[in-house]
Amino acid sequence: MIKYIFLGIVQGLTEFLPVSSSGHLVIIQKIMGLGANQVAISVIMHLGTVLAVIIFFRKDILNLLKNPRLFGLACVVVIITGVIGVSAKDFFEGLFSSAKAVGIAWLFTGLILISTRRLTRLDRDKLKLKDALILGMAQGLAIIPGVSRSGITISALFYRKIERRIAFAFSFLVSIPVILGVAVLEARKLEAVPRGDIKNLAVGFICSFLSGLFALLFLRSIINKSKFYYFGYYCLFMATLTLLFIK
Repeated sequence: MIKYIFLGIVQGLTEFLPVSSSGHLVIIQKIMGLGANQVAISVIMHLGTVLAVIIFFRKDILNLLKNPRLFGLACVVVIITGVIGVSAKDFFEGLFSSAKAVGIAWLFTGLILISTRRLTRLDRDKLKLKDALILGMAQGLAIIPGVSRSGITISALFYRKIERRIAFAFSFLVSIPVILGVAVLEARKLEAVPRGDIKNLAVGFICSFLSGLFALLFLRSIINKSKFYYFGYYCLFMATLTLLFIK
């Protein structure tokens, strides 16, 4: 059960904090492996984080559904992300077996995050079609393990001068279909789960949900304090460790 608690906490934190959950997953697999029920664990952990983001942004989700223009922009982002993911599926999947690729991607993420330090004038409160196009491409790029989805998308909106609150919320609103999509694709590979493991998976689900809520609260606080770029140094640290020590 301890392994499931650990994986749930790691999934919840890294899914939302700009440090790359896929990158951490690759490294954890290299170090300790996920063993039996790997697919079931992945599906359950993703569902836990989806529930966290839905509850955290419930008001923003309702506002999005009531705003045809904003809903349309969100659809543009998701469609572009989906096209990139499907068209480059084999390429992206191949990177999950390469620790070196993860290290390089972490290096890229770290540099992007640190570069946002100089972006202080974030005063646009209206999203445009061009913002959605750029955000969709950024989110598609984040399929690469080691490239943080939240990090690259929020950074992209910061570079478009979108104010912090809107960048934070919209980045995660468009992540919901992506995270659900990952869970559905993984579920297609799902085999029967032994009855004895259901309790462990339930614990993992709860841990990913609670740690996901904590990560969202923490990230919102960091963004409001203009300290978002701090996560870049962590990514550089992980890149260095990965490139030097993980084979």
